[in-house]
Amino acid sequence: MKNSNSPHRVIQYLRQLISAEAPGAALPSVRTLMKQLNVSPATVRTAFAQLAAEGLLDARPGRGTFSARRQAANMAGDLMWQSATLGVGRAPAAELRSLLHPAPAGSVTLNIGYPPEDLQCVRDLTVAAQRAIRQPTVWQREASNGLDPLRRWFAQEIGGVFREYEAIVCAGTQAALAAAFRSLASPGDTVALESPTYMGAIAAAKAAGLRLVPVPVDTQGVDPAVLEDILHRSQAKLFYCQPTYSNPTGIALSVERRAAVVDVVTRARAFLIEDDWARDFAFAKAPPPLATLDTCGHVIYLRSLTKTAAPSLRVGVLCARGAAFERLCSARIIEDLYVSSLLQETALQLVTSPAWSRHLRQLRAHLKERCHTLVEAIKQHWGPESVPLVPEGGLHLWVKLPFGITDLDLVAEAALAQIAITPGRDWFPAEPTGDYTRLTFAGAPPAVLQGAATKLGSCIRKLLQHPVRRVP
Repeated sequence: MKNSNSPHRVIQYLRQLISAEAPGAALPSVRTLMKQLNVSPATVRTAFAQLAAEGLLDARPGRGTFSARRQAANMAGDLMWQSATLGVGRAPAAELRSLLHPAPAGSVTLNIGYPPEDLQCVRDLTVAAQRAIRQPTVWQREASNGLDPLRRWFAQEIGGVFREYEAIVCAGTQAALAAAFRSLASPGDTVALESPTYMGAIAAAKAAGLRLVPVPVDTQGVDPAVLEDILHRSQAKLFYCQPTYSNPTGIALSVERRAAVVDVVTRARAFLIEDDWARDFAFAKAPPPLATLDTCGHVIYLRSLTKTAAPSLRVGVLCARGAAFERLCSARIIEDLYVSSLLQETALQLVTSPAWSRHLRQLRAHLKERCHTLVEAIKQHWGPESVPLVPEGGLHLWVKLPFGITDLDLVAEAALAQIAITPGRDWFPAEPTGDYTRLTFAGAPPAVLQGAATKLGSCIRKLLQHPVRRVP
């Protein structure tokens, strides 16, 4: 059993080591600290990041972590008082932050949440930005809900179920999620989430002070009967789901269940937050959004261009009707007033150009090839039972580990082989139901994916032969 994932204990331990060592001395590795302190790799990385920000250590990719020069350490001062003053934090974002940290140089990155640079439309985006910057109004204040033509484009993309005046342009879906959880519920209320689900949603719901209730899924997604029972027993008025190629599992809610799920939420007089993040990553044709089945304002719809285009195009949309829309508008204004007009105009120039549809066709073809390559390689080197579902879209493959191997052990062993992967436990809103890992098939070309799967297979065989002994 792991101890608390708070990095505070790791930070204290490292401070003691740094004070006792000469400047430039090597510090223990992530794996060593995991074993010594019985914590997760994400907790160790968070502690490293905190101490690096204070100037107490130097991280040298490919070489290790070292104590910083004493002068830098002295300048940082004693910051321990802050923890006592701030009290218990409400936003446990260590796992989410770990996805944003660059992997060590030379590593194969199978833990990223975005397509890599070779699958981004950087050249087309640059052209769109050049056209946008020539518009005379891009440096002026935009209406808080966003640029009207961009809102209109998003509404049409959803299928015409929302009008442009029911769309709010946001700085990506993470901002939209945070606004939705804060606006549609109060601290202490219950939110139901698919299990497993997007860790950013878990973090945002916890930061809003909500109580999380997991809803199990099978290969067809959420079972409407199970969802109805959970909503009734928990009295949850929010249900967050990714019905189209869920992150991390790749599951798409079956066509047969879609109308039933909307009916369940409608009868419960609840809101369904539909995170449609992966629609552009469908290998063939994606099923229609759940929002197209809703007539009474129960579905709150989210979508973003960030993953599809490039990580810094932080432009997404949040759609709703009625009083829910008004509350969401207020939340967005309080948070950041409005999204940059230049970013919005750049996004509009991109998605309305012929280059956009060409980019999507090429992107989908590459993702389909990479997915099938990784699936076959994992089945060959890990066993066919390791892949419970082959996704038909998205960016990720959900892999079940052999009995006797924990996700944290494999993450640490993979790091030694210079492969960055994500532990499965981070994607569960409650206790994990087994040991899994999420592998991003978008993260590398097919040949590199095959090599990484082979190395990971060797890591698994090593762990099966020499299990890690854990401190109880």
